[in-house]
Amino acid sequence: MTERLSAGDPAPDFSLPTDNGDTLTLKDLRGRKVILYVYPAAMTPGCTTQACDFRDNLGSIQAAGYEVVGISPDSPDKLATFRERDAITFPLVSDADKSVLTAYGAFGEKMNYGKTVMGVIRSTFVIDENGAIEKAMYNVKATGHVAKLRRDLGID
Repeated sequence: MTERLSAGDPAPDFSLPTDNGDTLTLKDLRGRKVILYVYPAAMTPGCTTQACDFRDNLGSIQAAGYEVVGISPDSPDKLATFRERDAITFPLVSDADKSVLTAYGAFGEKMNYGKTVMGVIRSTFVIDENGAIEKAMYNVKATGHVAKLRRDLGID
C-alpha cells in the first residue's frame, strides 16, 4: 500500500510538463497556498465535473489566497484538449510515469466497481506557503468536493 500524506508532512516537490507546454515546479509556488487536486483521467464525466467545479469557483479560491493545480497521468496534449474543450483556467500537469502521484499516496490499490485495482486515487492536497501539507484528502467525490473544500477552508 502506498504511504499516505498527513498534515505537517512536506509536500513532495515536482517539476512536470503542463497543458500549455511549460513546466510547473511546486517549489516555484512557495509563498502561496496551493490546492493540488488529483484526478484519474481528463475528459471523463467525473473528472470533467470536478475540473469545471474548480474553474467555476476559481475566483473566490484565488481571492482567498490559493492557487489551483490539477494533476493526472494524461499526456500534455490530452490535457491541452481538456483545457480548451472545457475552458479550464488553471494549470493542468502531466505525471505520465505516476511517480509524483505515488509520492503523494494518490496512486495504488483502490476499489472500482467492487474490485480491487491499481489506479489513480482521486485526492486533494492543500499545501501551505512553506511547502507543507495542510490537508490531505483521499478518495474524494468528484461531485460536491469543491463546495466541501471551500467550507473546510472557510472560503466564501
